[in-house]
Amino acid sequence: MKAYDGMYIDGAWRPAAGPDVIEVVNPADEQVIATVPAGTVEDVDAAVRAARGALPAWAATPPAERAARLAALRDVLAARQDEIAETVTAELGSPLKLSQTVHAGVPIAVAGSYAELAATYAFEERTGNSTVYHEPVGVVGAITPWNYPLHQIVAKTAPALAAGCTIVVKPAEDTPLVARLFAEAVHEAGVPAGVFNLVTGLGPVAGQALAEHPGVDLVSFTGSTAVGRRIGAIATGMVKKVALELGGKSANVILPGADLARAVNVGVANVMSNSGQTCSAWTRMLVHRDQYDEAVELAAAAAAKYGDRIGPLVNAAQRERVRGYIEKGVAEGARLVAGGPGSPRERGYHVSPTVFADVTPEMTIAQEEIFGPVLSILRYEDEEDALRIANGTVYGLAGAVWAGDEAEAAAFARRMETGQVDINGGRFNPLAPFGGYKQSGVGRELGAHGLTEYLQTKSLQF
Repeated sequence: MKAYDGMYIDGAWRPAAGPDVIEVVNPADEQVIATVPAGTVEDVDAAVRAARGALPAWAATPPAERAARLAALRDVLAARQDEIAETVTAELGSPLKLSQTVHAGVPIAVAGSYAELAATYAFEERTGNSTVYHEPVGVVGAITPWNYPLHQIVAKTAPALAAGCTIVVKPAEDTPLVARLFAEAVHEAGVPAGVFNLVTGLGPVAGQALAEHPGVDLVSFTGSTAVGRRIGAIATGMVKKVALELGGKSANVILPGADLARAVNVGVANVMSNSGQTCSAWTRMLVHRDQYDEAVELAAAAAAKYGDRIGPLVNAAQRERVRGYIEKGVAEGARLVAGGPGSPRERGYHVSPTVFADVTPEMTIAQEEIFGPVLSILRYEDEEDALRIANGTVYGLAGAVWAGDEAEAAAFARRMETGQVDINGGRFNPLAPFGGYKQSGVGRELGAHGLTEYLQTKSLQF
């Protein structure tokens, strides 16, 4: 076990203000692998003050130079990709291949995309007799989750730096090690002192202190809707900008005429990826009544293949939460066709890949975010019924539509109340805006739309 010390503040690792530490547990074997400092209000204040002090110079730095620092950061992350993957696997439990391609690979691509955007974005434009300037919003307080720990840090830090903002990041307490590694990469990339700061700590202490700090101009949070509501209330009360990427209960709608086998197999893979710990996972599969039984059979067979291919859940509390939802599904009358609440292994926070059939829209497992490898399959009568079911939750983060005709799928997708929809297995695009409708959040991440979240607008009339 390694005991890490210090917070990355004002360009250096500085001793924490308090003596408390957070234990980092490997969820695959339940062993403590490291400790990190538990940040205090004083640590957060020091980090915000550093960010505040660095803001004028960084905001005035030409976009081309900010782009160069981001390009250097991308290169450092690429050079350390193996170390990143191994770190995420150790603290999150994800299979190493997934850690390589997604947990390490996607953040590298996102950092690169913002290096290009910083160099090409129109921070100044003319409209009529006015010049419009897009200026940094100021100091950003970023509170990031554990499920995609490096991606979420980069998805907030890269656009903030591209915009000319400075930032304080409070990473999830379950996955702080890759956040420390990222701070090292920022330092190695030559980002000036105070522009990026890192405080590890607990949400109710360090996270709340960051959201409440009067020196923070924008709070960017990714996590549960319940915590998002609280942070939104804090930010609104202080009249500061807020960006929230929250929960999801996304629908995977398979229309008649679609390639059923492909739609089901890709849908199951989507839910099982990252052990189901994905806010945008298509956890509700909607199938026409005439194809329903075949789809259930296909999904059960597909899920069975993931028994030894997915990793554990992040911690014991999350495992028990997911087990509780599975038990509730059974109690409410859903039919278990794969998996169940039992653990497939003796050690680690594992839950079996689980598929429910005969799920109705009002069931708890069809309405609430489970955040585990659990798929619910729902039957619909016609297209209007499918749309009603798809839109029938408080969430609206992502989704998918499958049809024999791409135009038909797109027409249905346009009627879905959700921020992002994949058509017939459309590929992930790091430049496309990501974010939700309804209680799935406020604002967007990634691409040019993600950059605008960190900007404010000023017009000069001549």
